[in-house]
Parts: sequence; C-alpha cells; structure tokens
Amino acid sequence: MKRLFVFVDASNLWAVQKAKGRMFDHAKLKEYLKNTHKASEIKIYYYDAYPLPSTRDRDVSGKHKFYVYLQKALDFTVRKKPLKQIHIETERGVAIEEKGNMDVELAIDVVNQAGNFDEAIFFTGDSDFMALVRFIHGRGKKVFIYSSRNNISSELRTGGDGYFDILKITEDIWRGEVRHSKK
Repeated sequence: MKRLFVFVDASNLWAVQKAKGRMFDHAKLKEYLKNTHKASEIKIYYYDAYPLPSTRDRDVSGKHKFYVYLQKALDFTVRKKPLKQIHIETERGVAIEEKGNMDVELAIDVVNQAGNFDEAIFFTGDSDFMALVRFIHGRGKKVFIYSSRNNISSELRTGGDGYFDILKITEDIWRGEVRHSKK
C-alpha cells in the first residue's frame, strides 16, 4: 500500500502549460500519477497566488471557481494567497511588480506531512527545493520531480529519484488550449 503525496507549484505548472499550448485535465493527471507510481492512495496539494479583483480590468472569479473544483471534485488541498503588489520607483515613474511565491507554504506542508507518505512528487523546477529532497531522502523516502526542460534547475533534475519532463508524457492528460487574457 503506497501513499503518494503530490506538491504542485502552480506557477511552474502554468509555465509548462503555456509551453505545451494546452491545459492539464487535472482529473486525468491525478489518475496518471496514481497509476504511474502504483499508489494505493494519492493526496495532492496545490499552491497558487491569485490576483485581487481590484488589480485587473477583467473578471478573475474563474480562478476561485477553479480552486473550488480542485477541492470539491478532485479532493485537492488548495493553498492560495493574493498576489502582493510592490510599487517600485523607476526613472519612468512607478512600476508595479507582483509577487506570489508559495515555496514556504509548500515546504511547511512537506515537512509536516513527511510521516504520512511513502513517496512524494514535486511539480516545480526551483533548485531551492533540493533541501526538501534531501529532507525526504533522510527519512528513507523517494521524491520524484515533474517539470519541463525549460523550467527546471539542473540540481533538481538530477537530485531526486527520477525526473519526468511533463512535455514528453504521451498519455492523454491534456484538455483544451491555453487561453491568453486580453490586455
């Protein structure tokens, strides 16, 4: 009985979807991971930062409907927070930079849940996660990395127990095309 926990950095997943030009079918992706890793149980954590409605001239409520779908229909644990807007003085005036890093939240969940899984999957490409890979290995467990060639550090690609380039997965885990917002 293998318990598989998946930790999804949504910004990394978005970059992969943009590169592919198609969106994931999250239900199919969940089933694919469960079957590929021969797990009897799968738990998926999804980390994302979202824009506040007041920061956009378009409707952003679809993002929250998506989170509800992940939670209610697919039993994902969703960790989310609003994007932080940072005003930066430049020679041309004030520029706004948005930040929404969820790495700390992901790391806390991995540490807190380490006793509950047999294998972990990270959907990320950030080399900072090597410390978590070592932490998991130190507990005698395996960790697999899912990302794409353009979104992964060499340390993370080679530091886990296996690396999967999402863009090379041949199973049907995709749905419609990526829609780009109108500006």
